[in-house]
Amino acid sequence: MSNLDLYKDKEITFPCIEVKQPIGTFYLASMPADFLTEITYMDIRDIADNQLDKYLGIQRKVDNSRKKELEQYVNTVDACFPSGIILSIPEECAYYDQQKHEMRLRATDENHYDEIAKVLDGQHRIVGLRGYKGDKHSFELNVSIFIGADIEEQAYIFSTVNLAQTKVNKSLVYDLYDLATSRSPQKLCHNIAVALNSIPESPFFHKIKRLGCATPGRDNETITQATFVKALMAYVSKDPTGDRDIYKRKAIPKEVVDKERDKLIFRNMMIREQDMLITDVVFNYFTAVQKRWPEDWNFVGQGNILNKTNGFRALMRFLRDAYLCVVKAYDKAPSVDDFHNLLTKINITDFSIDNYTAGSSGEGKLYRELLEQSGISKATDTFDLE
Repeated sequence: MSNLDLYKDKEITFPCIEVKQPIGTFYLASMPADFLTEITYMDIRDIADNQLDKYLGIQRKVDNSRKKELEQYVNTVDACFPSGIILSIPEECAYYDQQKHEMRLRATDENHYDEIAKVLDGQHRIVGLRGYKGDKHSFELNVSIFIGADIEEQAYIFSTVNLAQTKVNKSLVYDLYDLATSRSPQKLCHNIAVALNSIPESPFFHKIKRLGCATPGRDNETITQATFVKALMAYVSKDPTGDRDIYKRKAIPKEVVDKERDKLIFRNMMIREQDMLITDVVFNYFTAVQKRWPEDWNFVGQGNILNKTNGFRALMRFLRDAYLCVVKAYDKAPSVDDFHNLLTKINITDFSIDNYTAGSSGEGKLYRELLEQSGISKATDTFDLE
């Protein structure tokens, strides 16, 4: 008999504490994932019966890419959802025993078993948990339960929670990988960003915004750490979360060969712990860029994109093509001269935003021109640095 069979057509009782706040009383509890995923539903906001001026529901549509990310995440060795999921449950489905500090839930004729609890916040965590491959009964979630809240209160709770949340700066997220004790693509790329930002001889010396915002006293920071790390990680791993989990489990990711190696040019170096080799390749390549276009690379004002996000991303896309064109041995970095000799074939003199518009179109235009003018007839398989 499964854990879910124990719940069918029975009252469910679990420990719960009462919390009083200005909005009213709600309850805090711990629920196993199997129970939580079974009794919850999402009230997605959408047009009602083709009436364009009338909308029903309060939740956003489930983002499939986010769902896949969380399905993968919940199966990692250190998966964790510390923040609470918020539920709304009808009065007739819930009873709180103040003496025992217990909550009892049950289905009714109007509220079927799989529609007891409406999700006010946490829908993506719940759909992600449906892809958990372990024992769902042992994966517990902390939940906040509102009993008998009307639709206005539900909408207010949802909007307040989501409007009040501030997304964590991605550069800060990558910077925190510095504290990790195990190896991972994220920590590797963060370490390389920090090293290149710290070495006076580096073309990136004090050019990277470590925490995503300007460092006091510096006026030449032109890209964020998140931009640098994401672009570099595209050459290290197709699945950074999965690789990190492999390392956490005291194992080593698989190396790549042939075409896959040409896509992930730094992956085998990561696996062989040749971190300095990756750093040398990036250092030499961008030193050659700086040597080829010194005024544009060192420019810190507005209007020139070469050392800004668009220019950097285009150069990072071209890095793979340039590397594969000049590399002589995979265990040795091409020299600055190797890269510079290739770049001298490129006759681009105007890196203005008028010539390369903001967004992916300007980045794509610069990349194509670098490719064409360098004499490299065809790029290796294209990929998205996102």
